[in-house]
Amino acid sequence: MSKRNSQANKAAARERLRAERERQAKKDRTRKQVVVAVSVVAALAVVGGISYGVMQLNKPDAWEAAADAKNVTAPKNTSGKDGTTVVVGKSSAKKTLELYEDSRCPVCATFEQGVGETVSKDVEAGKYKVQYVGATFIDNTDNGEGSKNALSALGAALDVSPEAFMEYKAALYSAEFHPEESDDKFAKDSYLIEVADSVDALKGNKDFQKNVEEGTYDAWAMKMSKTFDNSGVQGTPTLKMDDKKITAEGSENAPMTADEFTKAIDKALKA
Repeated sequence: MSKRNSQANKAAARERLRAERERQAKKDRTRKQVVVAVSVVAALAVVGGISYGVMQLNKPDAWEAAADAKNVTAPKNTSGKDGTTVVVGKSSAKKTLELYEDSRCPVCATFEQGVGETVSKDVEAGKYKVQYVGATFIDNTDNGEGSKNALSALGAALDVSPEAFMEYKAALYSAEFHPEESDDKFAKDSYLIEVADSVDALKGNKDFQKNVEEGTYDAWAMKMSKTFDNSGVQGTPTLKMDDKKITAEGSENAPMTADEFTKAIDKALKA
Protein backbone atom coordinates (compact mmCIF):
# COMPACT_ATOMS: atom_id res chain seq x y z
CA MET A 1 0.00 0.00 0.00
CA SER A 2 1.40 3.41 -0.96
CA LYS A 3 1.89 6.16 1.55
CA ARG A 4 -0.68 8.32 -0.33
CA ASN A 5 -3.34 5.64 -0.10
CA SER A 6 -2.63 5.16 3.57
CA GLN A 7 -3.16 8.89 4.25
CA ALA A 8 -6.35 8.90 2.20
CA ASN A 9 -7.70 5.95 4.15
CA LYS A 10 -6.90 7.67 7.43
CA ALA A 11 -8.64 10.86 6.28
CA ALA A 12 -11.72 8.87 5.24
CA ALA A 13 -11.77 7.11 8.60
CA ARG A 14 -11.54 10.45 10.42
CA GLU A 15 -14.43 11.81 8.27
CA ARG A 16 -16.57 8.76 9.08
CA LEU A 17 -15.78 9.13 12.77
CA ARG A 18 -16.68 12.87 12.67
CA ALA A 19 -19.94 12.14 10.89
CA GLU A 20 -20.81 9.41 13.37
CA ARG A 21 -20.09 11.73 16.29
CA GLU A 22 -22.36 14.41 14.77
CA ARG A 23 -25.14 11.88 14.28
CA GLN A 24 -24.75 10.72 17.87
CA ALA A 25 -24.71 14.28 19.18
CA LYS A 26 -27.85 15.09 17.19
CA LYS A 27 -29.52 11.94 18.53
CA ASP A 28 -28.58 12.91 22.11
CA ARG A 29 -29.98 16.43 21.62
CA THR A 30 -33.24 15.03 20.26
CA ARG A 31 -33.51 12.56 23.16
CA LYS A 32 -32.88 15.38 25.64
CA GLN A 33 -35.54 17.54 24.02
CA VAL A 34 -38.04 14.68 24.19
CA VAL A 35 -37.24 14.06 27.86
CA VAL A 36 -37.64 17.75 28.67
CA ALA A 37 -40.91 17.94 26.73
CA VAL A 38 -42.29 14.86 28.47
CA SER A 39 -41.21 16.25 31.83
CA VAL A 40 -42.92 19.56 31.12
CA VAL A 41 -46.12 17.79 30.03
CA ALA A 42 -46.01 15.59 33.11
CA ALA A 43 -45.43 18.59 35.34
CA LEU A 44 -48.30 20.46 33.72
CA ALA A 45 -50.48 17.38 34.12
CA VAL A 46 -49.63 17.18 37.81
CA VAL A 47 -50.28 20.90 38.30
CA GLY A 48 -53.46 20.61 36.29
CA GLY A 49 -54.51 17.56 38.27
CA ILE A 50 -53.83 19.31 41.55
CA SER A 51 -55.68 22.40 40.37
CA TYR A 52 -58.63 20.29 39.24
CA GLY A 53 -58.57 18.40 42.55
CA VAL A 54 -58.55 21.65 44.51
CA MET A 55 -61.40 22.96 42.38
CA GLN A 56 -63.39 19.80 43.01
CA LEU A 57 -62.75 19.99 46.74
CA ASN A 58 -63.84 23.61 46.80
CA LYS A 59 -66.83 22.96 44.58
CA PRO A 60 -70.06 22.67 46.61
CA ASP A 61 -71.79 19.32 46.39
CA ALA A 62 -75.40 18.98 45.28
CA TRP A 63 -76.81 19.33 48.80
CA GLU A 64 -74.69 22.39 49.55
CA ALA A 65 -75.88 23.90 46.29
CA ALA A 66 -79.47 23.06 47.24
CA ALA A 67 -79.01 24.73 50.63
CA ASP A 68 -77.77 27.89 48.91
CA ALA A 69 -80.49 27.91 46.25
CA LYS A 70 -82.28 31.24 45.88
CA ASN A 71 -85.27 29.76 44.07
CA VAL A 72 -87.04 27.02 45.99
CA THR A 73 -89.64 24.71 44.51
CA ALA A 74 -92.01 23.90 47.36
CA PRO A 75 -94.47 21.00 47.31
CA LYS A 76 -98.16 21.64 47.14
CA ASN A 77 -99.99 21.61 50.48
CA THR A 78 -97.40 23.83 52.15
CA SER A 79 -97.35 27.48 53.25
CA GLY A 80 -95.00 30.05 54.72
CA LYS A 81 -91.58 31.13 53.49
CA ASP A 82 -90.17 28.58 51.04
CA GLY A 83 -93.11 26.31 51.84
CA THR A 84 -91.55 25.14 55.09
CA THR A 85 -94.81 25.27 57.04
CA VAL A 86 -96.39 21.83 56.75
CA VAL A 87 -99.68 21.45 58.60
CA VAL A 88 -101.90 18.39 58.17
CA GLY A 89 -105.40 18.13 59.58
CA LYS A 90 -108.82 19.75 59.68
CA SER A 91 -108.91 23.53 59.75
CA SER A 92 -111.55 23.31 62.49
CA ALA A 93 -109.05 21.71 64.91
CA LYS A 94 -108.18 24.36 67.49
CA LYS A 95 -104.76 23.15 68.55
CA THR A 96 -101.67 22.03 66.70
CA LEU A 97 -99.20 19.31 67.64
CA GLU A 98 -95.70 20.24 66.50
CA LEU A 99 -93.74 17.13 65.54
CA TYR A 100 -89.96 17.35 65.03
CA GLU A 101 -88.39 14.29 63.40
CA ASP A 102 -85.33 13.10 61.47
CA SER A 103 -86.03 10.32 58.97
CA ARG A 104 -82.93 8.33 59.98
CA CYS A 105 -83.68 8.66 63.71
CA PRO A 106 -84.22 5.22 65.33
CA VAL A 107 -86.12 6.71 68.28
CA CYS A 108 -88.44 8.47 65.82
CA ALA A 109 -89.05 5.08 64.25
CA THR A 110 -89.93 3.65 67.67
CA PHE A 111 -92.29 6.57 68.28
CA GLU A 112 -93.98 6.22 64.89
CA GLN A 113 -94.38 2.47 65.25
CA GLY A 114 -95.91 2.85 68.72
CA VAL A 115 -97.84 6.09 68.38
CA GLY A 116 -98.11 7.00 64.69
CA GLU A 117 -101.44 5.26 64.12
CA THR A 118 -102.97 7.05 67.11
CA VAL A 119 -101.76 10.40 65.78
CA SER A 120 -103.29 9.68 62.36
CA LYS A 121 -106.65 8.74 63.90
CA ASP A 122 -106.65 11.83 66.12
CA VAL A 123 -105.88 14.09 63.16
CA GLU A 124 -108.57 12.47 61.04
CA ALA A 125 -111.05 12.96 63.87
CA GLY A 126 -110.16 16.64 64.13
CA LYS A 127 -108.76 16.34 67.65
CA TYR A 128 -105.79 18.51 66.63
CA LYS A 129 -103.66 19.33 63.59
CA VAL A 130 -100.05 18.22 63.09
CA GLN A 131 -97.27 20.58 62.05
CA TYR A 132 -94.30 18.60 60.78
CA VAL A 133 -90.73 19.92 61.00
CA GLY A 134 -88.09 17.73 59.36
CA ALA A 135 -84.47 17.54 60.49
CA THR A 136 -81.32 16.20 58.78
CA PHE A 137 -78.70 16.36 61.55
CA ILE A 138 -78.06 12.59 61.58
CA ASP A 139 -76.43 12.94 58.15
CA ASN A 140 -73.80 15.06 59.88
CA THR A 141 -73.30 12.88 62.94
CA ASP A 142 -73.35 9.50 61.16
CA ASN A 143 -72.21 10.70 57.73
CA GLY A 144 -74.36 10.30 54.66
CA GLU A 145 -77.30 11.98 53.01
CA GLY A 146 -80.26 9.71 53.78
CA SER A 147 -82.01 12.20 56.07
CA LYS A 148 -81.86 14.90 53.41
CA ASN A 149 -82.89 12.55 50.60
CA ALA A 150 -85.81 11.11 52.58
CA LEU A 151 -86.98 14.61 53.51
CA SER A 152 -86.92 15.56 49.83
CA ALA A 153 -88.93 12.42 49.03
CA LEU A 154 -91.42 13.35 51.75
CA GLY A 155 -91.83 16.63 49.91
CA ALA A 156 -92.63 14.65 46.75
CA ALA A 157 -95.26 12.70 48.70
CA LEU A 158 -96.70 15.91 50.16
CA ASP A 159 -97.02 17.25 46.63
CA VAL A 160 -99.37 14.33 45.94
CA SER A 161 -101.53 14.86 49.05
CA PRO A 162 -101.29 15.36 52.83
CA GLU A 163 -102.63 11.84 53.27
CA ALA A 164 -99.90 10.40 51.03
CA PHE A 165 -97.35 12.34 53.05
CA MET A 166 -98.55 10.90 56.36
CA GLU A 167 -98.74 7.35 55.01
CA TYR A 168 -95.30 7.60 53.39
CA LYS A 169 -93.79 8.97 56.60
CA ALA A 170 -95.26 6.01 58.47
CA ALA A 171 -93.83 3.60 55.88
CA LEU A 172 -90.34 5.11 56.13
CA TYR A 173 -90.41 4.60 59.91
CA SER A 174 -91.96 1.13 59.77
CA ALA A 175 -90.19 -1.95 61.09
CA GLU A 176 -90.19 -3.31 57.55
CA PHE A 177 -88.37 -0.42 55.91
CA HIS A 178 -86.53 1.67 58.51
CA PRO A 179 -82.77 0.90 58.43
CA GLU A 180 -80.27 1.00 61.24
CA GLU A 181 -79.10 4.54 61.93
CA SER A 182 -75.64 3.72 60.58
CA ASP A 183 -77.09 2.27 57.36
CA ASP A 184 -77.63 5.12 54.89
CA LYS A 185 -80.24 3.28 52.78
CA PHE A 186 -82.42 6.37 52.41
CA ALA A 187 -79.63 7.92 50.32
CA LYS A 188 -80.72 5.65 47.47
CA ASP A 189 -83.62 6.94 45.38
CA SER A 190 -84.45 3.39 44.35
CA TYR A 191 -85.01 2.41 47.99
CA LEU A 192 -87.20 5.44 48.69
CA ILE A 193 -89.32 4.50 45.68
CA GLU A 194 -89.47 0.90 46.88
CA VAL A 195 -90.85 2.12 50.23
CA ALA A 196 -93.33 4.34 48.40
CA ASP A 197 -94.74 1.35 46.54
CA SER A 198 -96.29 0.29 49.87
CA VAL A 199 -98.46 3.43 49.78
CA ASP A 200 -101.46 3.23 47.44
CA ALA A 201 -101.30 6.87 46.33
CA LEU A 202 -97.58 6.60 45.51
CA LYS A 203 -97.32 3.10 44.05
CA GLY A 204 -96.28 3.42 40.41
CA ASN A 205 -96.81 7.19 40.61
CA LYS A 206 -94.54 8.51 37.83
CA ASP A 207 -94.69 12.14 38.96
CA PHE A 208 -93.66 11.17 42.49
CA GLN A 209 -90.85 8.95 41.18
CA LYS A 210 -89.60 11.68 38.84
CA ASN A 211 -89.54 14.22 41.66
CA VAL A 212 -87.55 11.83 43.86
CA GLU A 213 -85.04 10.94 41.15
CA GLU A 214 -84.58 14.52 39.94
CA GLY A 215 -84.40 15.98 43.45
CA THR A 216 -87.20 18.44 42.74
CA TYR A 217 -87.61 19.21 46.43
CA ASP A 218 -83.96 19.05 47.51
CA ALA A 219 -83.76 22.80 48.09
CA TRP A 220 -87.06 22.72 49.96
CA ALA A 221 -85.71 19.91 52.18
CA MET A 222 -82.65 21.99 53.03
CA LYS A 223 -84.82 25.01 53.91
CA MET A 224 -86.98 22.76 56.07
CA SER A 225 -83.85 21.44 57.78
CA LYS A 226 -82.78 25.03 58.43
CA THR A 227 -86.19 25.66 60.01
CA PHE A 228 -85.48 22.81 62.42
CA ASP A 229 -82.00 24.16 63.17
CA ASN A 230 -83.49 27.56 64.01
CA SER A 231 -86.26 26.12 66.20
CA GLY A 232 -84.09 25.57 69.26
CA VAL A 233 -85.17 21.92 69.44
CA GLN A 234 -82.20 19.77 70.43
CA GLY A 235 -83.27 16.25 69.51
CA THR A 236 -85.85 14.04 67.83
CA PRO A 237 -88.56 13.07 68.25
CA THR A 238 -89.77 16.21 70.00
CA LEU A 239 -93.46 16.98 70.48
CA LYS A 240 -94.77 20.41 71.37
CA MET A 241 -98.18 22.01 71.81
CA ASP A 242 -98.74 25.65 72.74
CA ASP A 243 -94.96 25.98 72.79
CA LYS A 244 -94.64 23.39 75.58
CA LYS A 245 -92.99 19.98 75.25
CA ILE A 246 -95.21 16.92 75.45
CA THR A 247 -93.51 14.13 77.36
CA ALA A 248 -94.37 10.81 78.91
CA GLU A 249 -95.52 11.18 82.51
CA GLY A 250 -92.53 11.36 84.86
CA SER A 251 -90.11 11.66 81.95
CA GLU A 252 -88.44 14.33 79.82
CA ASN A 253 -88.79 12.18 76.73
CA ALA A 254 -91.54 11.86 74.14
CA PRO A 255 -94.18 9.19 74.89
CA MET A 256 -93.39 5.94 73.14
CA THR A 257 -96.67 4.07 73.56
CA ALA A 258 -100.22 4.93 72.51
CA ASP A 259 -101.41 5.03 76.15
CA GLU A 260 -98.59 7.33 77.27
CA PHE A 261 -99.22 9.58 74.30
CA THR A 262 -102.99 9.80 74.78
CA LYS A 263 -102.58 10.76 78.44
CA ALA A 264 -100.00 13.41 77.57
CA ILE A 265 -101.91 14.86 74.61
CA ASP A 266 -105.25 14.99 76.47
CA LYS A 267 -103.54 16.91 79.25
CA ALA A 268 -102.05 19.33 76.70
CA LEU A 269 -105.41 19.79 74.96
CA LYS A 270 -107.05 20.78 78.24
CA ALA A 271 -104.37 23.29 79.15
